[in-house]
Amino acid sequence: MKGILMGKTVLITGGTGSFGQAFVRKILASEKPNTVRIYSRDEAKQHDMSVAFNGDKRLRFFIGDVRDQKRLERACGGVDILIHAAALKQVPVCEYNPIEAIRTNVDGAVNVIESALNLRIPKVIALSTDKAVHPVNLYGATKLCAEKLFIQANSYSGQATRKKYPIFSVVRYGNVIGSRGSVIPLFKSQIERGERLTLTDKRMTRFWITLDEAAKFVVKSLEIMKGGEIFVPKIPSMKMTDLIEAFGYKRSVRTIGIRPGEKIDEFLITKDEGRRTRDFDDRYIIEPDFNWWSEKAESRGKRVKDGFSYDSKSNIHLLSIRDMKNIIDEI
Repeated sequence: MKGILMGKTVLITGGTGSFGQAFVRKILASEKPNTVRIYSRDEAKQHDMSVAFNGDKRLRFFIGDVRDQKRLERACGGVDILIHAAALKQVPVCEYNPIEAIRTNVDGAVNVIESALNLRIPKVIALSTDKAVHPVNLYGATKLCAEKLFIQANSYSGQATRKKYPIFSVVRYGNVIGSRGSVIPLFKSQIERGERLTLTDKRMTRFWITLDEAAKFVVKSLEIMKGGEIFVPKIPSMKMTDLIEAFGYKRSVRTIGIRPGEKIDEFLITKDEGRRTRDFDDRYIIEPDFNWWSEKAESRGKRVKDGFSYDSKSNIHLLSIRDMKNIIDEI
């Protein structure tokens, strides 16, 4: 079966990040794209990535910032599929540097959309986060704004008349196990230095997904997207206290209190979004609430029950301590 990326030119913004490298590794091995363009700001990370992939000639590296539309548009020439992964993601950094977060996460999203529209890139997917749902921090607020921008971009692209213009969708998932800046590398570092582990609140729960699972989910979403959907994977949750147990940590934990912008539990789908959500084997799909959405008679999947929401506390799919330990050992 021919893959959605076979023979295509793919561009990934923020492609030197944890997701970008996992996604590139997957598609180069199994999807057979013609070219993969990496668009990011850091020349050192691009060099390291080139070395890690043994100078694979299908990779192209573009220095640039999503804040710079002219440069971004140049990099997008001839692209078939665009994955927008570039963002400022650290909650404390965004809280301390709010203007910078807006310029990258919101203005950058606008630049990606404008470039895709101007150059008629067929498929565009933006990566989002559970922190965009009921946001209590600036990072989440910027990602919510970006989600809205990408979904509504379909109204500018001729979605209502079904012309062959760009289609835009969003993938929204939880914490990525092993990604840079996640709590797991932090815990590993604290243990290696002989420090006590720090925990903001013992009641916390979080959604978890591996880098490989996230990459596979994005590829599948590219295959089935019609434009306007928010794709949410069915992923496990875990108590933060169980995560600490998975490390085999025996000392007492130092509780430091919730930091600005943190939640006890995370949501991936709200009750309001539940009214527009369909249930599939491996995912939920939130349909857009606009009159240009022409798939309202879609028979695939089933409507979720009234009052449905998807949060890390009530999630029935839990990640066991043993499974998390095995994942940690492999990182």
